[in-house]
Amino acid sequence: MAILCTPTCVIFSSLQSSSSSSSFKTLNTGTTISSSTTRFFGFSVASAKSTSPLNTKRSFKVRCCQNLSLVPDNQRWMFEQSEVNGPDIWNNTWYPKAADHRHSDKTWYVVDATDKILGRLASTIAIHIRGKNLVTYTPSVDMGAYVIVVNAEKVAVSGKKRTQKIYRRHSGRPGGMKEETFDQLQHRIPERIIEHAVRGMLPKGRLGRELFTHLKVYKGPNHPHEAQQPIELPIRDKRIQKQR
Repeated sequence: MAILCTPTCVIFSSLQSSSSSSSFKTLNTGTTISSSTTRFFGFSVASAKSTSPLNTKRSFKVRCCQNLSLVPDNQRWMFEQSEVNGPDIWNNTWYPKAADHRHSDKTWYVVDATDKILGRLASTIAIHIRGKNLVTYTPSVDMGAYVIVVNAEKVAVSGKKRTQKIYRRHSGRPGGMKEETFDQLQHRIPERIIEHAVRGMLPKGRLGRELFTHLKVYKGPNHPHEAQQPIELPIRDKRIQKQR
């Protein structure tokens, strides 16, 4: 048996049976090595047949050979010292690199909020900002797109939420709590309604704050992002549009 472990290889030879391979390579040391390799605990081993007089007994010899390499090329990493401090090649889990989520390569979407249900619209926007619609979705990485919302003042709600839904804010001082209904906030700052709904569907923390900057909400049909060439936001929920 011969095991090649280093470029300056050490051969451990032992007696082989007569059924070994017939193709051999003769070394200067008097030992013939079979060119056919076998598997042994993940190593490539070569058959060896000793020509010494001790063929009838089990022998053990250590010999060094120069420029002898029977290890397949696809397994050289197991024996080279340069691979010891390299990456974890056993771990095949894919993780996005910096080039996989550059802001300049992200997709821009635009959606018209006219007569669309607030909650269903916000969930669709959050999915695309988060990147959950992509096969490369990674929870800890910003893989999503930018979303532009126009006509924010025309978003709709179901039931009696227009008068019963309450938005609260606090100035930070004692007694600084202020409340207003959905209808009042829609007349005052309509963009804040959609921003508040989408922010609640994003992660809480540093990643969520970064993702929230991907949302652009505007009152009216115009927006200043024509240079990004936004495309229509794909909406699969058929119940998102309010029926008149």
